[in-house]
Amino acid sequence: MKRAFPWLRRNPPPVKNVPVELRGEKVILREKSLEDAPDDYRWRTDDELSRLDATGPIRMSYKDFLTHSREEIIFPSATSRRLAIDTLEGKHIGNCMCYDIDLKKGQAELGIMIGDREHWGRGYGADSVNTLLTHVFLETPLTRMYLHTLTWNDRARRSFAKSGFREVKTVRRSGMDFVLMEIRREEWQRRRENSAGAGRNGAHP
Repeated sequence: MKRAFPWLRRNPPPVKNVPVELRGEKVILREKSLEDAPDDYRWRTDDELSRLDATGPIRMSYKDFLTHSREEIIFPSATSRRLAIDTLEGKHIGNCMCYDIDLKKGQAELGIMIGDREHWGRGYGADSVNTLLTHVFLETPLTRMYLHTLTWNDRARRSFAKSGFREVKTVRRSGMDFVLMEIRREEWQRRRENSAGAGRNGAHP
């Protein structure tokens, strides 16, 4: 567990994280690298993507962004973890992250962006979320994952619901309305067991 997610150590060192590779059905979640910077900068300066992410597009120069990205890789935060999303063929299509990690409460917030529009609506986001949840609930002490998605983003709400997130309440932030969604380890485990049971029943009528 500590090898996979070094930020779970009591005193994580300010060095690059031990590389991880989490493989799903459609994606691979891996460590961020400086080679991602051109894609990340393009996505972070995109008006539509920023609106979906409930943020404003960044205005810094690419040079400054590259410096910032390098520092994030060299000095990883103990309360957040950002991973790149690649297709199985190795194409970088987005990012996902755990942030506001609270080991005392056993929880963290999930964030995800599929920046490559060619991969929208094709299950890559859902597979990324499922892959991350599997790792978190099987190999870390975290017992609750939650997220905030804009109330009008019905596609995102449906996708998160398919991964087991349930809607808790509406939250007002910075003049925008979000839906707080969450999933707990025991809920995720029940879904996993039910899915496995359904598979066995289907295989042996």
